[in-house]
Amino acid sequence: MEQEDKRRELRQKAMRLPLSPGVYLMHNKAGEIIYIGKAKALKNRVSQYFGSEKNHDAKVRRMVSNVDWFEYILCDSEFEALVLESSLIKQNQPKYNILLKDDKGYSYIRVSGGPWPRITEVKKVEDDGAKYIGPYLSSWSIKQTIDSARKIFKLPDCTRKFPQDFGKGRPCLNYYIKQCCAPCRGRVSEAEYNEAFQEALDFIKGGSSTSVKALTAKMEEAAENMEFELAARLRDRIAAINKMKERQKVVASKIEEQDVFALAQGETHTAFEVFRFTGGKLSDRESFLTEGCQPDPEARSEFLRQYYAIRDRVPPVVTIDGPVEDAELVVRWLSEKRGKSVKLHVPQRGEQAQLVQMCRQNAAESIARQAGSTGRDASALDELRRLLGLEKVPAYIECYDISNLQGGENVAGMVVFENGRPLKSAYRKFKIQTVTGQDDYGSMREVIRRRFTEYYAHQQQGDAEGFGRLPDLVLLDGGKGHVAAVQPVLQEMGVNVPLFGLVKDDKHRTRAIALSGGEIAIQSNRRAFTLLSTIQDEVHRFAIGYHRQQRKKAAVSSTLTSIPGIGEARAKALLKHFKTVAAIGQADLKELEEAPSMTQPAARRVYQFFHGEPENEAPGGENTPILREKTAVPAQKPGKN
Repeated sequence: MEQEDKRRELRQKAMRLPLSPGVYLMHNKAGEIIYIGKAKALKNRVSQYFGSEKNHDAKVRRMVSNVDWFEYILCDSEFEALVLESSLIKQNQPKYNILLKDDKGYSYIRVSGGPWPRITEVKKVEDDGAKYIGPYLSSWSIKQTIDSARKIFKLPDCTRKFPQDFGKGRPCLNYYIKQCCAPCRGRVSEAEYNEAFQEALDFIKGGSSTSVKALTAKMEEAAENMEFELAARLRDRIAAINKMKERQKVVASKIEEQDVFALAQGETHTAFEVFRFTGGKLSDRESFLTEGCQPDPEARSEFLRQYYAIRDRVPPVVTIDGPVEDAELVVRWLSEKRGKSVKLHVPQRGEQAQLVQMCRQNAAESIARQAGSTGRDASALDELRRLLGLEKVPAYIECYDISNLQGGENVAGMVVFENGRPLKSAYRKFKIQTVTGQDDYGSMREVIRRRFTEYYAHQQQGDAEGFGRLPDLVLLDGGKGHVAAVQPVLQEMGVNVPLFGLVKDDKHRTRAIALSGGEIAIQSNRRAFTLLSTIQDEVHRFAIGYHRQQRKKAAVSSTLTSIPGIGEARAKALLKHFKTVAAIGQADLKELEEAPSMTQPAARRVYQFFHGEPENEAPGGENTPILREKTAVPAQKPGKN
């Protein structure tokens, strides 16, 4: 109650703010600045924080709950507010803003001394007798270069010391996959090792092209001197360098200097990936994982400003994976920081779009590691979020399908996918109760109403599992007619969950996503398409399997209830006791008499039904004999229902 009063008080203060550009600073009870933002109209922006919680994500709700008071600074323009906001965030590092750590110190290549030298990447130079190459700005590129040199020239990356550790233990995996010469075996001479090491060092200093020329000359000389073993070894090294160069061509750009940005959102975090290109080659790569989820344009805008606030270099082209809030202001700010014009580019096709997609997949990998899932699943969910225009990633998806045979045995199946994977413990089956005949729309309305009635019942009991959990997305196996039929039920029940249909083609394959007013094509969104197809196939399998089970039970039940004196209750009791109809047919008279709910006359009739053995008894009543041909028994295998 105290928190509600505080929120009401803050909203009243916010409503008295001017409709002018400015910067606002949120403080907690200790007086600490916990959030800084800018606004085109302070009154409108700040008052939104203290309105309905439904419009905020979890991070914003936590921030608002900690606000004790706020202050503001008026600015002459929105651009001035943007510049001031960036400066204040850099100075104060507020807890709830996107904060990026500036860890771009210089890196060095350390070449150890001694008879068996090693190459490593370090952050500082020490007086330890080793040689240092550098400094380099990008630690990522140095690590990549050293790793490539080790693999090409088969140098060890372990902590073993030579010659002390010769013959101690088996070689590691790198030896068996031909990425290390394994001096630990004691079969590599110091001269051979030093030769490979020097070539690796030349490769690092001079680059791949220089190394290939030098190695080619050595190989030809060795061949002329009939040193074929040495020539073969050099040939393999040249092939390894060329193979590495081919891999590097995949990540290249026709634009000489640019930065490529992409984001991926999870349920609770947002990941940003940056590829930095210099001379058309990937020169650096950075990954950032931030708490909370904002609308994509807002997140991109804040991230770009925070990123370049801690970077000296601003390239002429900044390639981004989607719209940016206040794009014109951001471009103006970047251009002033660079001293020349900067272009903000959102590619739609071609090489640049492929680079953005690669960048986005790497961001999805960061989300996957944080959520404990796979990069493919995280990428598919983020792609689905973008495709459907959802506010957050649909981590918990429910999908429904109706199954019947010409209106008979109406049933429905519900499957659940959590973080892109089936959650079979949450699957549910429904027998349609209020709809007769073939009415898929009516059946779907009943199922959805029953499901969310259970949701409210679980909420009252404080149970947030199973039906007590609100899905992030509801899918129906059907077109826009299904969506239009079900949407009013959700509105009537006050359930605010995104609802879409899954449309099939004439070959029963997923073709599109249905809204109440049209369709969204999905074939071009490869990972989202695969995920939706998997969900639709799974819900169809589950629903039709339940329908067949019900038909089978109905057929079995009708077989037993056709025997005089055997009603529904006795039929169920017999099936529960004997498990299958075949087992009932094979039981002798005594076993039938001893079964639950059975009398001697009823047992005799069941026995006569399956064995066709009449008895002379008084006509009429429960003891009237019944004749059945053995061919009347349904053909079933023992143990099958």
